[in-house]
Amino acid sequence: RPHRTELYEDPPLGCWPIVYSPDYNITFMGLEKLHPFDAGKWGKIINFLKEEKLIADDLIVQAREATDEDLLVVHTRRYLNKLKWSFVVATITEIPPVAFLPNFIVQRKVLKPLRTQTGGTIMAGKLAVDRGWAINVGGGFHHCSSDKGGGFCAYADITLAIKFLFERVQGVSRATIIDLDAHQGNGHERDFMDDPRVYIMDAYNRYIYPGDGFAKCAIKRKVELEWGTEDTEYLQKVQTHVEGALNEFKPDIIVYNAGTDILDGDPLGGLAISPQGIVKRDEVVFRAARSRGVPVLMVTSGGYQKRTARIIADSILNLHSLGLLGRQQPACALGSPSLDQMVRDSAKDFSNLALQ
Repeated sequence: RPHRTELYEDPPLGCWPIVYSPDYNITFMGLEKLHPFDAGKWGKIINFLKEEKLIADDLIVQAREATDEDLLVVHTRRYLNKLKWSFVVATITEIPPVAFLPNFIVQRKVLKPLRTQTGGTIMAGKLAVDRGWAINVGGGFHHCSSDKGGGFCAYADITLAIKFLFERVQGVSRATIIDLDAHQGNGHERDFMDDPRVYIMDAYNRYIYPGDGFAKCAIKRKVELEWGTEDTEYLQKVQTHVEGALNEFKPDIIVYNAGTDILDGDPLGGLAISPQGIVKRDEVVFRAARSRGVPVLMVTSGGYQKRTARIIADSILNLHSLGLLGRQQPACALGSPSLDQMVRDSAKDFSNLALQ
C-alpha cells in the first residue's frame, strides 16, 4: 500500500502550479563554481518572474524535500546508502573536491537541494494532473536511474514523479516523456526499459555524454542531432516528432524535460539554438499538450550558461502571454466540466452567436 506522503498534500487553490524552494540553490564556499552548472539558476528564474509581476512568493507552491521513504518508491536502499560516501557524490556531481568533505556537509549542502528539487518534481506531477499543467523550476535529473547516478543527477525525479502518479492517482496509467535536453536521458530510459505504459521521445546531440547504447533501446522516438544543429532544423524536428509521439500513444500525463543546454555556446551541449528558438520549442510542446487536453509537467534540467535563467523566465512569460498557462483544467482530470468552466463555455458560445 502506498505510504502517505506530504508531497501530495493539496496546496492552496490560489497558488500557481509553479513549484520552487530557496533550498534548490547550491551555495557552498564557491565549490559550486567548479562545475559549469549555474547552481543558483533556479532562484534567478523566480526573481525574473517576480520582476515581471507574474508571480509572488505566496503564489508559488513551496517544494518539500523528498524523504527516504519517498525515494525508495524507485531507488534501491543500496543506492541511497552509497550516497553516504562523499566520493560517490563527488563522482555523480562531477565536483571532485566534494570527495574530501565530511558526508554530513555533503548531505546538507549538495544532496538536500537535489532532494528538494526531486520532491518538487513529484509534487508538480500531481499538480499537473489537477490543474492541467505544472512547472518545477528545478529537477529534470534524467541521467539518474533506480540504482545509479551520474551527470550531476543524484535522484531519479522523472521516474519518481511518474511512478507516484501510477501508484497514487486514479486514471493515470500512461505517460509520455518528451526529453529535449541536449543529452540523452539514459536514467529514465533504463528505469522504464520494459514498461509499455511509458513512451519516451528523446532528441539529443548524438556525440556527447552519456552515449548509453543500452538505454537507447527504451526510446520509442529517437531524434539524434548533429553538432551545431540550428533553429530551423531543430524546431521542425521537434514539431514533427512531438506531434507524431502524441498521435502514436495517448498518455494521461506528459513529462517535459526542458533542458536549456541546447543553447548556442553551451560548453556541454554542442548545439546552436538561439534564445528565441528555446522559447519557441517550449511553446510547441505546450501547444501540443494543451490542445489535446493532456496534463503537462515541465522540469528545467540542464543548462550551463549564466543567461539560461533569463531564457527560462522569458519562456514561461511567453507561455503565459499566449494563454497556454490558463487555469482551466484538462478534461481527463475532471471527468465532467466544472460549473465555472460551463459558464465560461456558454458565455463564449453566446458571444460567438452574437458575432455571427
